[in-house]
Amino acid sequence: MPSFSLVPHHVSTRITDPIVSPLAAAGVTPNMVSAVGFAGNVAAGALVAGGHFLWAGLVMLVFSALDLLDGALARKTDRVTKFGAVFDSVLDRLSEAVVIGGLIFHYEQIGGHTEEVIVAYAAIVGSILVSYVRARAQGEGLDLREGIFTRAERVLLLGGALIVAGFATDEALRWALWALAILAHATVVQRVDAVRRRLAGNGD
Repeated sequence: MPSFSLVPHHVSTRITDPIVSPLAAAGVTPNMVSAVGFAGNVAAGALVAGGHFLWAGLVMLVFSALDLLDGALARKTDRVTKFGAVFDSVLDRLSEAVVIGGLIFHYEQIGGHTEEVIVAYAAIVGSILVSYVRARAQGEGLDLREGIFTRAERVLLLGGALIVAGFATDEALRWALWALAILAHATVVQRVDAVRRRLAGNGD
């Protein structure tokens, strides 16, 4: 089955090279870029916890964009490693969890938002399962890329909702969390079904 996503997950080297070339010359490693991206998302999570949604959304989008650069830098410097891939993936999951965790903390502090807390928890679980299914599929020798709502889509949705909430109404976050929870779990189902069909086709 061909892979499909709502937004592009790869950026042309014509865009990334002018950015990663100076980083490579300065001795910056791909793992450093991944770590800085995670640190930025921790800052976004702290901003969310304090109710500073506009700044949280901007910081989250800016530092999550570094996820496009660590891989480009690794290829540019010939430092593509299995550990780097695992390290980046772990930090990606933590980045999402810490921002949504900040939202949970915020809603718990102000009270009266039990629905949002529950849905936010479901969104975290869904985002982790999306990646877990792919990891388990790779363990079975399958290169699983199907997924209508993967990390790029989740980051754009949550970051955009935070910015809207900062300008207008917190209601945008409520709907964004519902969308995250539903679409992440739908992606889990999509990927599990893709694994079932591929393994059935292989006679497994």
